[in-house]
Amino acid sequence: MSVKSALVTGAARGIGLATARRFLADGYRVALLDIDGENLARTLAGLDEPERTLSLTCDVGAADQVDSAVAQVKARFGALDALVNNAGVAVFKPALDTTLAEFQRTLDVNLTGPFLMIKAAVPLMGKGAAIVNITSISGLRASAMRVAYGTSKAALAHLTKQFALELSVRGIRVNSVAPGPVDTAMAKAVHSNAIRADYHDAIPLGRYGLEEELAEAICFLCSERASYITGQTLAVDGGFDAIGIGLPTFRKDMDA
Repeated sequence: MSVKSALVTGAARGIGLATARRFLADGYRVALLDIDGENLARTLAGLDEPERTLSLTCDVGAADQVDSAVAQVKARFGALDALVNNAGVAVFKPALDTTLAEFQRTLDVNLTGPFLMIKAAVPLMGKGAAIVNITSISGLRASAMRVAYGTSKAALAHLTKQFALELSVRGIRVNSVAPGPVDTAMAKAVHSNAIRADYHDAIPLGRYGLEEELAEAICFLCSERASYITGQTLAVDGGFDAIGIGLPTFRKDMDA
């Protein structure tokens, strides 16, 4: 049986790195792509898997860089069995304060990036391959200060359905995972105690997700265990998207 290969974008840290680690644990060869070349180099050194990893420094919003990166994957691995579009950026500002440049850059990375990556990668993918796009709970529900981020992720969820339809004739599945709040280094840096308390009150499971929990869902959708799943967005959010009002009151009543 041939060794499978995966390409993960935004892989120098966070959910992308956890996903790359999960693929490696499953025996894959993994191309780790990130715009931050220095951090990516440190990440690769920490993985200590030189025979099974490939480092790619790339801005996913730049078509020429995407084409060059995928050409390196072809030269090293020959083919791809899984693509995870995880790279993303966010601007947290009120809608009327968000500049056109900020809005456009968010779309370039979060929406155009996956479009470019899929177009470049599909020629390396055969029947049974899978693509997972990382959207967000902010693409399913409006969230304050996220007009650019939420809009880009909502569009990415629809792009997932478009590609699921058209790539079905090639036997390639396309799904997306929508994380809720995840305890990444970025979240720890920018989420105040008040923000964290608000999330805890609104999430049925009462906590942030773990990077490894997201990686499990992503790798499941890339696996043969998900062979009849395509065109779907899986919210991995502790139940955040499933509920309306009343959770804090319900908890108090149950504790009484």
